[in-house]
Amino acid sequence: MTTTYDCTIDDERARGLEHAQRAISEKKCVVLPTDTVYGIGADAFSPQAVTMLLVSKGRSRTMPPPVLIPRINALDGLATEVSADARKLAEAFWPGGLTLILHAQPSLDWDLGETKGTVALRMPADDVALELLTLTGPLAVSSANRTGQAPAQTAAAARDQLADSVDVYLEGGPRPLEGEAGVPSTIVDATGPRLRVVRNGAVSLDELRAHVPDVLGLGEIPVADEEPGTAPAAAGDGGAQDSTDDAGRPASSGSSAVAGIEAEPAGPAGNQQP
Repeated sequence: MTTTYDCTIDDERARGLEHAQRAISEKKCVVLPTDTVYGIGADAFSPQAVTMLLVSKGRSRTMPPPVLIPRINALDGLATEVSADARKLAEAFWPGGLTLILHAQPSLDWDLGETKGTVALRMPADDVALELLTLTGPLAVSSANRTGQAPAQTAAAARDQLADSVDVYLEGGPRPLEGEAGVPSTIVDATGPRLRVVRNGAVSLDELRAHVPDVLGLGEIPVADEEPGTAPAAAGDGGAQDSTDDAGRPASSGSSAVAGIEAEPAGPAGNQQP
């Protein structure tokens, strides 16, 4: 039975988080607020749960969801070959609107879809989301909407689209908060020799370069890699699995397979992914 909890009321929030934790352990989906828009979440380590998430959204395995984490020290447990530059950005902008695409730990027993060995990680700046993530551990989270529809900015709007495919809806009020712009997370591909922005978003290129000066902007390639008479690669070119988010905006580019992140959220975005 689908249940909605008003997380702006302390008692309901406690009951809702307890129910959501139980639902996640039972491989079911939940809807939760993030600092961008609402997300649909599932146990990242359960192929069954991730499949349910994708089916609920009407997505295929070629559009794997990003993973939200409760604390920065989860980074090394989920990703490998984390560069010093990627770590600098995580320390500077987590929790917040930055998604990092990294090499996934090969020893982990998970199946997010056709990721080609990568994982998109983010730590959201939302109290309800972080509290749930602390209880459950990492969650695969995509924007709480059917693919092609507008991302939900309340749990009620998410329920209109996802209905009984979700066990628990955690209502935390509008996301983004009233008066704030709905900006997706910035996505940075950290799988190559240099960090590369593959979607512009909440964290500007200037802010990124304040910590890592040689971050490549969207569509930029190093001068040494250019051939005479060629222009920088256009955003969206390359081997990304998905070039747009759920709102039709460019989502990612480059060699990484994780796309559709936040809009964010997605996105997530990814997607408009959380």
